[in-house]
Amino acid sequence: DPKKAVYWYAKAAEQGFANAQYNLSICYIWGTGTLKDKKKAAYWCKKAYENGFEKAKELWEENELWKYE
Repeated sequence: DPKKAVYWYAKAAEQGFANAQYNLSICYIWGTGTLKDKKKAAYWCKKAYENGFEKAKELWEENELWKYE
């Protein structure tokens, strides 16, 4: 259930889990289980990168998330 996934990703993301932050940003980019929201995607993607999730940099660049900071 994508909505439940977003709920749990958000819970984990708020506690600082970089993988959950990254996954939550993907949900916001594609609108999976939630509405599309590039601003929230940018926020969580940046957090994931700051917490050491290197793959978040690719997502940041590919989706031009700096435009939504």
